[in-house]
Amino acid sequence: MVRKPKFINYLSYGLGDFLGAGAFALTAAWLLFFLTTFCGLTAVEAGSIFAIARVVDAIAAPTMGYITDNFHKTKLGRKFGRRKFFILAAIPLVLVYTAIWVSGFGYWYYLLTYIAFEIVYSMILIPYDTLAAEMSNDYKVRSKFTGARMFIAQASAVFAAYIPGRLVQALGKDDPMTFLYSGAIFTVIIMVVLVLLYKNTWERPYDEIPKEEVISNRTFLQNVQKIYLDLFSTLRVKTFRHHLGMYLGGYLSQDVFNAVFTYFVVFALMQSAVLASNLLTIMYILQIVGVGIALTITLKMNPAPAFRTAVLFFIAGIVGFTVLKMTGTLNNTALIFVMIGICGLGRGGLNYIPWNNYAFIPDVDEALTGQRREGVFAGVMSLIRKGTQALAVFLVSVALQEAGFVSGQSSQPDSAITMIVSILLFGTLFFLVAGLIVSYRYKLTKENHVVLLNEIQRLKNGGSKAKATLEARQVFEQLTGWDYEKTWGNNTVGYENYIKFKQKQNDERKPKAI
Repeated sequence: MVRKPKFINYLSYGLGDFLGAGAFALTAAWLLFFLTTFCGLTAVEAGSIFAIARVVDAIAAPTMGYITDNFHKTKLGRKFGRRKFFILAAIPLVLVYTAIWVSGFGYWYYLLTYIAFEIVYSMILIPYDTLAAEMSNDYKVRSKFTGARMFIAQASAVFAAYIPGRLVQALGKDDPMTFLYSGAIFTVIIMVVLVLLYKNTWERPYDEIPKEEVISNRTFLQNVQKIYLDLFSTLRVKTFRHHLGMYLGGYLSQDVFNAVFTYFVVFALMQSAVLASNLLTIMYILQIVGVGIALTITLKMNPAPAFRTAVLFFIAGIVGFTVLKMTGTLNNTALIFVMIGICGLGRGGLNYIPWNNYAFIPDVDEALTGQRREGVFAGVMSLIRKGTQALAVFLVSVALQEAGFVSGQSSQPDSAITMIVSILLFGTLFFLVAGLIVSYRYKLTKENHVVLLNEIQRLKNGGSKAKATLEARQVFEQLTGWDYEKTWGNNTVGYENYIKFKQKQNDERKPKAI
């Protein structure tokens, strides 16, 4: 029986991204600034923490994806859910997020606490990312789940921008407790929303989970091979590659913007951290409006045109900052608020659309592989998302240090100021234009998604590939990037299909009995 979502289900699912968006926004906007201002770390030391954590995540994220795809084979997985068990187990572990924001320690403390948080982050976000595809196959229902997620994500980002500014006003600009209190507030909220997420979401029924055709007692090395072969096999799905191009264009542009914007306000504009907080708050409020615009356009016009609209909004805001710089009016606070609002409208769409698209990628993958691999794709998305943020932060930190940025100082040399402005204005545009170009190659629509699902169901019911309609063949080929005859598992994409292919080769090489 198909379960019909209620308001509490949409709300609870959306609240789950308070960690992915709210805590992420707080970290992206303030952690580099906190480490260089209050913890005595150089810009490169602080940036390296993000980069090193990604090396750990290169192991943790795909491993977590593999575990959640297979955890239903255990008693705990059957009792608590192969995805939701980890959400439940992570509730007490998120306390480590508060530890990140304690001042007065050295480099190794901040490196180890950040790595610990990132592991917990993966433990929650990778199972969470699979739930929309698990709870419904319906295009509109999944879009609504993603919409709920993005609306609440933007609201939590508003909170992340607003709270530090208010604490700075209360405690003073030189008190590091501002950030400790911010981290503690977010930690408590995350624990509460994880309880709601666990109670009010569901997974694909156990009897609908495809069984592995290649069953064996794999060795440790074989399991490692499976994890990484599955990881890289996702790039063989045409629609996923185009999705990644749009995703990286939209998110890397925001990562660069986030990493440098506080420095831009404090050092280039010579304004307070409170103004930076207020500007970010306005931006995130407008991002909520941007999500609504993107949701409407996506349902009426499909994802690619909606994405291009969002890109143009963000570009307009960035060009606005460029004009203000060229005309010498960067200290005009009213115009700064206008530009940040325009950026927010675009960023809302850039946040919503890729995650809406992602909910349908496992369907395209199933058409190609004959398997449900939500966990694999969630692992890839988590790894790429956090990896790109780390790369952006690290490159920004290196550029700042090379330009003469001095940690802990209230003013910076002209070379550092020039670098800050250049990164803000041009670093974002590079990735936005790249994402815009890729969007013209993204072909998944609500119409061909229906055709895709109908053909998958026909094949599941034992239908012959020889009897596929021309439309079904064209949709399979357009979205997977493979000839129709090589879809539905008739390929080497993914570990299971690769092993079956190898076994078939070995069987063919055996001498025939006379």
